[in-house]
Amino acid sequence: MAVVINTNECTSCGDCEPVCPTTSISTKKGMYVVNQATCTECDGEADSPKCITACPVDGCISYA
Repeated sequence: MAVVINTNECTSCGDCEPVCPTTSISTKKGMYVVNQATCTECDGEADSPKCITACPVDGCISYA
């Protein structure tokens, strides 16, 4: 399981990157992306993905 960032909605604010416990969020060509191979949806870390909670744009980050 992993989350995905909708690049059409992302404002590149960076709020999601520092809260990711698996460092699965990085920038690519100025936009934030999620490494699907390492994202755990914060399983064992939080009740829901921390990046979704941190993101100021509703619907920008969602379940894949």
